[in-house]
Amino acid sequence: MHSPAALPISLFEKREELRRILQSKHFATSPKKSRFLEFISEQTFLGGGDKLNEYLIGVEVYDRGPDFNSQKDPIVRVQAHEIRRLLKKYYEEEGKDSLVRVNVPTGAYVPVFGRSAAETEVEFPTEPVAASGFDRRSRLHLAITLILAAACLVLAFLVVARGWRSGKAQSVPTATTLPEGLEWFWEPFLPPAEPPLIVIPNHPLLRAAHDGDSPQTLARGHEIPKAALPEFRDTIHFRELKRFRFVPSVTDFTSVGETIGVVSLCQMFSNVGQKYRLQQSRLVNFEEIKGNNAILLGGNQSWSGRVFLNVQGFHFQGGVITNTKPQPGEKSVYKPEFDPVTNQLRRDYALVLMLPNERSDKRVLLIYGIYTQGSQAAIEYLTNPERMADLRKALMDLSPDHRTVPTYFQALLTTTVVSLVAVRAISN
Repeated sequence: MHSPAALPISLFEKREELRRILQSKHFATSPKKSRFLEFISEQTFLGGGDKLNEYLIGVEVYDRGPDFNSQKDPIVRVQAHEIRRLLKKYYEEEGKDSLVRVNVPTGAYVPVFGRSAAETEVEFPTEPVAASGFDRRSRLHLAITLILAAACLVLAFLVVARGWRSGKAQSVPTATTLPEGLEWFWEPFLPPAEPPLIVIPNHPLLRAAHDGDSPQTLARGHEIPKAALPEFRDTIHFRELKRFRFVPSVTDFTSVGETIGVVSLCQMFSNVGQKYRLQQSRLVNFEEIKGNNAILLGGNQSWSGRVFLNVQGFHFQGGVITNTKPQPGEKSVYKPEFDPVTNQLRRDYALVLMLPNERSDKRVLLIYGIYTQGSQAAIEYLTNPERMADLRKALMDLSPDHRTVPTYFQALLTTTVVSLVAVRAISN
């Protein structure tokens, strides 16, 4: 049996702890300190911890100009000291029972997340951060995309191979119950309902070609000089191939967030004894979706628009989420936000859509992030009882009696610190 301190800390847990800290009395009244802690945390979550320095924080958080000199203006060091002091007070008071704790080590700006151990001093392990070249962002973005896609191929293959063999549903021998607070949402997909069809997205992308590709495939490729991609030097293809060519792929890969999310969903269904089927989106047609309980992860398929055909409220259009009837305090358009210096994704949005299928006893559930990070965060949200209590309350507030959850609905989520943005009921 591992102690709690030995358990890995998920990204969702880290974001949850960050959310609680930012909402605490120590940070809620100090927007700049909150922005400081949120900024360095998000950069670390996105793999940009190695870029964090006084200059970047001064420009991004404290609106210093491009001529900012940290030796003459110690604002970042002073505020970092204050943040460490406030974190200490937070964990002495409001956060004394927190299972996850955040520390910003002296002399550094990369936050470290560790688990608290009962009646013992918390030790914060060093977390590795992904390296990247700031002056080669565009080439590195391609390199990271392809590396992550390759990793997703392996993970997706393992998941699909387990859950889908020759079109048969995965058999799950053991039945328990869902954690309290989840059943109201997932009940249409649980026994005795038929096994849900879980559809994972296949996005077209460019992959590294190899000598096993056909001449036709290689002819469609785009060659890039090896010297332009030094990040690939440690890959076997870089050493073996005479040329570095990228070719289109439409069925080989899925996205990182959806792949991680589908593992969580399959585990949840396994825990309650529910069978399930997995299929790649490009191998599924809309007729098959209409005939099943279907859970669609991500979008961007030829049939995606048909899911929204008769739905009022939120729509995807041109890579953003449009709000057809904004309520007070809502935007008409929700679009991703990026860090102006590093170009890292800072905020994503995801839409959760529960719809009737052609038969009244069937459901279509769409979980669709603008980027893959949005999809992953939405799945984490929908499998977390504490967060689902917020969604349930928001949906009940839409009903006349404020006690009934609408059968069909939309929910818009934001994923910087995952939280509910808006909900809509959908008429039967």
